[in-house]
Amino acid sequence: MKTLYIECNMGCAGDMLMGALMEIAPGEAVQKLLSLQVPEAHIHPEKEQKCGITGTRVHVHIHGAEESEGHTHDHDHEHHHHHHGMHEIEHMIRDLPVSDKVKEDALGVYGRIAEAESKVHGEPVSEVHFHEVGALDAVIDVVGNSLLMDVIGPDRVVVSPVNTGSGSVKCAHGILPVPAPATAEILKGLPSYSDGTQSELCTPTGAALLAHFADAFGPRPLMKIEKTGVGLGMKDFPKANVVRVFLGEEADGGRDRVSELSANIDDMTGEELGFAMEQLLEAGALDVWYTPILMKKSRPGVKLSLLCPVEEADRMAEVFFRYTKTAGIRRQDLDRYVLDRQIEEEDGIRIKKYSGYGVDRSKAEYEDLARRARETGAPLWKVK
Repeated sequence: MKTLYIECNMGCAGDMLMGALMEIAPGEAVQKLLSLQVPEAHIHPEKEQKCGITGTRVHVHIHGAEESEGHTHDHDHEHHHHHHGMHEIEHMIRDLPVSDKVKEDALGVYGRIAEAESKVHGEPVSEVHFHEVGALDAVIDVVGNSLLMDVIGPDRVVVSPVNTGSGSVKCAHGILPVPAPATAEILKGLPSYSDGTQSELCTPTGAALLAHFADAFGPRPLMKIEKTGVGLGMKDFPKANVVRVFLGEEADGGRDRVSELSANIDDMTGEELGFAMEQLLEAGALDVWYTPILMKKSRPGVKLSLLCPVEEADRMAEVFFRYTKTAGIRRQDLDRYVLDRQIEEEDGIRIKKYSGYGVDRSKAEYEDLARRARETGAPLWKVK
């Protein structure tokens, strides 16, 4: 599986991610990006260093001036600048000479930004307007990253927890806390933190790009790295102000996201619990198990637990309530390491074969072994 890992130890801005992706993208894709005809905009990548690390710094010039890194979309520019609404930005993106997929990704990213700004400012998305310089700068960042992601074509994108920075940032409306309100809105539900750096490390554009393209968040998975890229920020800190990307083949096996649902029960018989287990498994639970427990007043009981895909948790909770007497269910979402599994048949016996993370083993299906043992009168261990 071709996996792209994005490391955001110093946050993420659109130009920083674009610089990192340029370093791992084919040369023709970079040239196409540089030739994009966005009105009054010019992209100029340069090799520079941060704390001794060489990477690509992408300079985006609008009307001949470079837009600064670490800003909100509510920029502190002169008020004579024209303002762009979402309708104008959508029209601009759809007119660019890029594929339909790139356009849809770009519009999806920009839609996240507009929705966040809408909620922060308490106005409809259709009424959200962006200062011209900031709007054009973001269009370059959004379309550029969408184009590079399309050409690189990862099967899976994993992103580290995002360092937002801290402190405050100046904008046209005054001084705002970091992360800026729009950034905080976009990052809702995603893992982020601050290491205390007094600066805006993650911009709304950077947050929206990560939220749109990420399939998962967490540490870098086990993978054979083929390419690395480094995108540089404008500001200097004691830590290297970079976004790094790693492209490679993820090792056999992988990780997925599951929900664990559980409840403590002391008023059901063994038969009733057994029937509930059968129904939960038939409904699609990945696993169901009991744990003996002591409850209030030393009453013996069981903790009934199940695993299911995260997207199935609400449906499985309904089944859980239907077949048990509990009045409440606990839910915990978990990352799960899993081996790749294939099922092959040998002499009428299904064999489960597992691989990944350095493991290669097989196991015969119990029901098939038991059927053969009954047919032949042999003990199970001999059939096995």
